[in-house]
This record gives sequence, structure tokens and C-alpha cells, in this order.
Amino acid sequence: MPRSSRRRRHPCSPAVRPLGDDDLLREILLRLPPQPSSLPRASAVCRRWRLLLSDPGFSRRFRIHHRRDPPLLGFFVRNEDLPFLPALDAPDRVSPGRFSLQRGDGDGDRFMSLGCRHGLVLVFNKPKNQILVWDPVIGDQHRLDVPPGVAIHAEKTPINGAVLRAAGDDAQHFQVALTVADNDDKQHRRALACVYSSEAGAWGELVSTQLPSRVPMSNVGTFVSTYKPAVLIGDSLYWRLAGNFTGILEFDLEKQSLAVIRLPVHILEDGHCLFSIMRAEGGGLGLLLQTDRSIQLWKRKTDCDGVASWGLGRTIELDKLLSLNSEENDIIIQGPMGENNVVFVWTHHILFTVHLESLQFNKLPGAYPLFHYHPFESVYAAGKACL
Repeated sequence: MPRSSRRRRHPCSPAVRPLGDDDLLREILLRLPPQPSSLPRASAVCRRWRLLLSDPGFSRRFRIHHRRDPPLLGFFVRNEDLPFLPALDAPDRVSPGRFSLQRGDGDGDRFMSLGCRHGLVLVFNKPKNQILVWDPVIGDQHRLDVPPGVAIHAEKTPINGAVLRAAGDDAQHFQVALTVADNDDKQHRRALACVYSSEAGAWGELVSTQLPSRVPMSNVGTFVSTYKPAVLIGDSLYWRLAGNFTGILEFDLEKQSLAVIRLPVHILEDGHCLFSIMRAEGGGLGLLLQTDRSIQLWKRKTDCDGVASWGLGRTIELDKLLSLNSEENDIIIQGPMGENNVVFVWTHHILFTVHLESLQFNKLPGAYPLFHYHPFESVYAAGKACL
């Protein structure tokens, strides 16, 4: 047959059956990119593909398969309305109205986002002493009463927390960790924490650790800062401590234990406050310290005697990396995103993502006023509510 007379056979044509086994085809479709437009486009190929992709079992497997590399869909602004700002261009752009929080009766509600992780948003409703775990993709909401041991202190000092999916392949269950400072006894200030398990349907035991004081007996207490969300490194969550003592609070989820980690001495001596907790290159606890238009990457190491110390790794000159002109003086690090050592850099309504190991960067579409943003990563198929 002449080349010009050959026709491309449709992938679903009965004469083309290398993928006649639906199980094999599912495995191939499972590896489509996790961008929002991937599955709707594949569904339009033919009826057979559409039936496979619309199966709830496939949808769940697709979401689990990509849960460790989900795309950045956008940001939730940390204010009471929790507006969503999309970060992708068409056809992957998610409409802001698609991720709008349904509030129910809303009487007396006052929401504050505590962060996003694993496709979930954690929200504190202070007037009702409730925690809201929200999955914007499927619309699920779980409202939890703050446990009494935390609630009594949350009335006087900020509460912080983190949400994460359960380990393994069961994406239906989640955990919530809450932490707060107890400054009632000035001689014995404490940090408190506890964990809720959706599988058990209950809060665990309250754990605590002593908090150091820069000025003993001071009326200024120490608190768990809500300036930046928790960072998950391995099996531990990390928050920033501020007020009477500046440092890091570590909550080991496996051991159910709290510990206080001191910062490098020069950070406190020089009055630096623009630092972020992050996963260090190669793993472990790290710090990102902003100095003018550069960032320093620090790592906490433990020697053979078990003594921990901080060491400076690399210095990255952001203005040169991003080719910023001299008029763009304000550079603000919004903090790390997920577990991939990607940080957000804000300057003059422009938001960049910078991968700290490869130094690859990307300018996000749209304009971004100077707010606190919580990046939202998840697997979502445009027009499909089952993912």
C-alpha cells in the first residue's frame, strides 16, 4: 500500500489491540501527567478510555499514584475569606470559584488558614474552638473540636497546627497535629501538642516539653508562631517559636515527643528574623536565612558524640539568579513548598518558584499582592469531582 494511502488507526479501533487488556491500559493511563487537563483530554479519545477513566477506583489510584508529585494548583490567601488564586495557565487553570469554602450557617465563624499539605487545607475557627480539615478537590469537610488541653491556652496565645495524609496507600485517612504554648507558670513555660487520627476518630494524649526563657519571669510569653506554617521533614513537624524565646519546636510524630532546637547563635546576635525552616540538602533539618538580596542555606548536623551544631552550606544570590533590576528592591521569601526544596520568592507583585538544589526557577502567571500565601498542591482533573 502506498505511504500516502495509509491511514492512522484510531487507538480504540478493534484492529489495534496491543492494549486489549484493560488492566494494562489502566496502568498506562495511570502514568499520565497529573495536570488538571490530562484526564479530561484522555477521556475525549474514545468511549473505552472514557469508561476506564471515569471509574472511581481508577480516580482514587490516580490520585494516590501522584500524591508525592502533585502540581501546584494555586494559593490560598491567609485571611478570613480564604480566597484561592490559580497558579496555572489554561487549560490547567482552576477557577477560583471551584475552590471556594462552603461555610454552612457561618454564624460567628472567623477562619484562619494554618497551612496546606497532601491536598488538604487546615483551618482554625477561633470563636467556635474548632479545626476544619477541608479537601477542596472533592469538597469534603471535617470539623473537629479543639481538645480541652489545647483550647484553654488557645484563648490566650496563638494556636498552630498541621495536617497530613496517613502513611501508605490509604489516602482517605488523615492526621491533625495541634500545638500551643502554656505560659501560665512563668518559671515552667511549656509547649504542648497532640494528634488527631481520623482512623481512630479521636485525639491522642497531650505531650509537652519545657520552653527556655530569654528573660526569666518576663511577662512576655513564648508562643508558636503562625507567621509561617509547619514544615514536615521525615517523621517530624517543625514550627517557629517566637516571643520570649526564638527557636524551633520539633514534634516527632513517630515517638510522640516534643523538643526545642536552638538557632545558630549569630542569627540571634544579628537580630535576623527573616528565616524559614526547611528540609536541608541531603535530608535533615535546615534553615533558609535571607540576607538582603541573597539567601543562606544552613544544615543541622550531629557528630559522632551526638552533639548537634549548625553549619553554613550554600549562599544563593537571588537578584542575579532571577535577573532582577535595581528598581526591584523588595525581595521576600514566602517560604518552602512541600517536600521538594522549592521556595517562593516575591518581588513587586511577581511570584517565582525556585528549586534550591537545581536553581531552576519559574515565574508564575498573574499578579500577586503582598499577602501570606499557602501553596496548594493536589491532583485535580478539570470537570471531574471524583479525583
